[in-house]
Amino acid sequence: MNLHSAEHGPMRLHMTIEENDLINGSLTVLAAIRPAWSKDKIKFKIFTDGITNKLVGCFYAEDPDDVILVRVYGKKTDLLIDRNAETRNIQILHTYGYAPNLYATFKNGLAYEYVPGDILTVDTCRDIKVYPLVACMMAKMHHVDCGPTISKEPCMWTKTRQFMSIMPNHFTNAEKQTRFEQLIPTKQELESEYEILKNELINLGSPIVLSHNDLLLGNVIYNPKKNNVTFIDYEYANYNYQAFDIGNHFAEFAGVSDVDYSRYPSEEFQREWLKVYLEEYRNSQNLSNDCCHETSEHDIDVLYVQVNKFSLMAHFFWAIWALIQAEHSTIDFDFLGYASIRLKEYFARKDAFLSLKMPVS
Repeated sequence: MNLHSAEHGPMRLHMTIEENDLINGSLTVLAAIRPAWSKDKIKFKIFTDGITNKLVGCFYAEDPDDVILVRVYGKKTDLLIDRNAETRNIQILHTYGYAPNLYATFKNGLAYEYVPGDILTVDTCRDIKVYPLVACMMAKMHHVDCGPTISKEPCMWTKTRQFMSIMPNHFTNAEKQTRFEQLIPTKQELESEYEILKNELINLGSPIVLSHNDLLLGNVIYNPKKNNVTFIDYEYANYNYQAFDIGNHFAEFAGVSDVDYSRYPSEEFQREWLKVYLEEYRNSQNLSNDCCHETSEHDIDVLYVQVNKFSLMAHFFWAIWALIQAEHSTIDFDFLGYASIRLKEYFARKDAFLSLKMPVS
């Protein structure tokens, strides 16, 4: 029996793991949460896919099913992420069965349950066996209620504003500064785009739901044996517009390390995905209000317009995020180039998506 299950809350460890000493730091965490594990029987795997944090998998020879992930927060990510809210989100969503078990927190990271399966790829995200599972899981999560103490206001505007207030105007690295001036619009231009988006999106009538807000392909684990998916990494989870969560996920079909926006899902695919989502969303809703509502083409039409307009906000948001990371992160990733890619796609799609008309009732 795990003595530090979610019911008792995660252990709080007063320690810091150095980025260049992940294994020894992980051993210290394991000594607290798995004291019976013998050091000489623990194996480690350092994952290199993430672009925000450092991640270590801890495997024990005598209990292969009990795998621990130790996540060390990236440098200065406290500027971007409310870590107390992240811990709260994981615990709440774990009680619903939508998130892994959180075992411990420490000053610059946390340790949690490994979820077996495969992260989605640019191919599996559109697989007929997989995408309906993602749509259904998102619909279920969107009905989670975090209780009366958590604000139900959409986080998107304040979070984006926060990011814009701390995005660098000047980089300490001269080469980055030159690229910044060549690739990125001015702060004044970005401010103007933010206002355009807010004026357009705020009136679309998208419901406010508990959203993951960062459902890139690497944050979805598909388990073919169980035929289910699990969402991970709830750093940005908060109440937000339903259409942002979906539009953000669709934008991530392009990938991260090899971005290709020809992979953005077609209208035909989106409509199939949205139909599955809406049917599950209505069914979950009906459990509580006992009303019946068939998913109509009109419902799909409305959500399609909302989602594609909000996908523009996803590009804008993660571009600003990447600019901050470009100045502070020690992860080996071209954040400045990524910001440029997201903004180029934003401007390439802006006119077409903003001109989409909401269907008449």
